[in-house]
Amino acid sequence: MLWTAIVLGFLGSFHCVGMCGPIALAVGGANKNKFLGNKILYHIGRSMTYAFLGLVIGALGFSLALAGIQQGLSIGMGILILIFAISFKKSERFFSIPLFSKTIHLIKSKLGKYLKSGKSSAYFATGIINGLLPCGMVYMALVAALALQSSLMGAAYMFFFGIGTVPLLLILMVSGSVFSVPLRQKFQSAIPYLGVIIGILFIFRGLGLGLNGFSPDLQVYNYGAEQIEITICR
Repeated sequence: MLWTAIVLGFLGSFHCVGMCGPIALAVGGANKNKFLGNKILYHIGRSMTYAFLGLVIGALGFSLALAGIQQGLSIGMGILILIFAISFKKSERFFSIPLFSKTIHLIKSKLGKYLKSGKSSAYFATGIINGLLPCGMVYMALVAALALQSSLMGAAYMFFFGIGTVPLLLILMVSGSVFSVPLRQKFQSAIPYLGVIIGILFIFRGLGLGLNGFSPDLQVYNYGAEQIEITICR
């Protein structure tokens, strides 16, 4: 499943160019010796935020699995990913609401001022904060992390999602330009199809058909049924 995180992150980076492009271009600083290093720090910070979110959401998925609904959870999250993928464009309109758009603009402007300090820690902190900006692609990845029902797997999934966004954004940072708009739109149009594939994979995973790597038997957590023998000394 981790490969889907990398692919989802790569395709999502074409969307990130519009959302985070101005911030990405601001990362680097005037010091040429630290130029690439600052960019790497930025991406590490952003990926670490994603990993932390995955850790939390994965722990929630594990807790739900303990309740004995792991199969239903995987199927339900798969269906939710399908809905997310099909209505991807509509979900983005949610963030165009004045309240959200003004908040996002304020955060971006603050980050821009913070970057002017030129300190390496500023770029790392900018990446951490930028990972918290609202993004439909991140939310789709988090739904997948929840369905994995493991805090470690959730953290790994979100970290690799962040790594998947790095190549394109790094090119943008270094060159100051990116692929043509028509080509970017073609890649963006592939996002819903990938979302559908991921959703179907999680649905089959929840069915527990016994197919290793595709639809494995899900472990049933039933701690309440365990019997513990206790020897009482008199």
